[in-house]
Amino acid sequence: MAICVSHGGTTTYLSKAPSSELFVGTVDGVAVLRKGGDGQWSVHAKALEGMHVHALLIEPTSGFIFAGIHKGTVYASKDRGLTWEKKDNGITQNDIYCLAVAVVDGKTRLYAGTEPAHLFQSDNLGETWNEIKSLRSVPSVSKWTFPAPPHIGHVKNIAFHPEDSRKIYVCIEQGGLLRSDDGGSTWEELHGFDTDLKFDLPEGAFPDDIHRVLIPPTDPNRAYISSGIGVCCSPNQGKNWEHLTTPQMRIGYPDPLLLHPRRPSLMFAGGARDNPRTWRTTHDADSTIGRSRDGGKNWEFLENALPGHLRGNIEAMTMEVCENSFSLFAATTDGEILYSEDEGDNWSKIVEGLPAVSKNGHYLRLR
Repeated sequence: MAICVSHGGTTTYLSKAPSSELFVGTVDGVAVLRKGGDGQWSVHAKALEGMHVHALLIEPTSGFIFAGIHKGTVYASKDRGLTWEKKDNGITQNDIYCLAVAVVDGKTRLYAGTEPAHLFQSDNLGETWNEIKSLRSVPSVSKWTFPAPPHIGHVKNIAFHPEDSRKIYVCIEQGGLLRSDDGGSTWEELHGFDTDLKFDLPEGAFPDDIHRVLIPPTDPNRAYISSGIGVCCSPNQGKNWEHLTTPQMRIGYPDPLLLHPRRPSLMFAGGARDNPRTWRTTHDADSTIGRSRDGGKNWEFLENALPGHLRGNIEAMTMEVCENSFSLFAATTDGEILYSEDEGDNWSKIVEGLPAVSKNGHYLRLR
């Protein structure tokens, strides 16, 4: 089996055995890594060179691999990445930020989130797409923005209720968190991330800067988000929120967020010490990985377990859960792939020198 690491694609895989093939979405195409018999990883092939691959996912029933391109469209491979073709009939916004897949009413449905913030769905493996136009009917749509030019908000992440995939969560960066309980016919804006803040917001940090949303399979009433002001948890599907981290903690700007699907108390977050506004001056994200073993109540930061100082930001993380093993992969804007097979106690740098793994132009701020 193969798995993917990308900024806006699938982050959790359930496998029978550890995969030996890893597809990485970079600013210069897809890098295909393979694990040799000696346990070492190396670059086996490249694809879609010249394209900034924001998102990768493997559709589980067909095995097709889908790639979402920043300042581009959707491509698909039916032969494990050897050849690719456009699959964008019906997509009207050519800037793909994230991809997701769910089984809805017994059928596979693909989702694509774009900049400007629109949401598209496909029920035929990308042959045709339809826009879920209701997403842009919420009251806050006119306020959706993004700090970097051209200051246009985007759909950054999509998640589903584990027991009812017609319940959809969508993160707007920047604009907040939306939830639909009817497959996207109507949407509710979720608020409260900045209620009764007990800490100061750094310059350039905004409560509606929502990065990721996770719904635990074992407790689907709960929701977790990472945002520009930290990691938050809701015990009641987004009605109320509690801050689990703050901008003053070691990871002040978390983005990747993982939750073990069978052990929901085990969580990982990756990100920078400060928000990207500072990177142009420091040229150093000073990023690390945090781990919580109690559902986010307490965090330990794993820089001493990492293979040295991380100048580049961690912009993608993936976990693979097998029957007798558990693997973590993290990718940075410096083109490094980090790997742990012991729940984060120890990390190794399995590949370096790849093109950046990055959201839009984040990697450029660190040059």
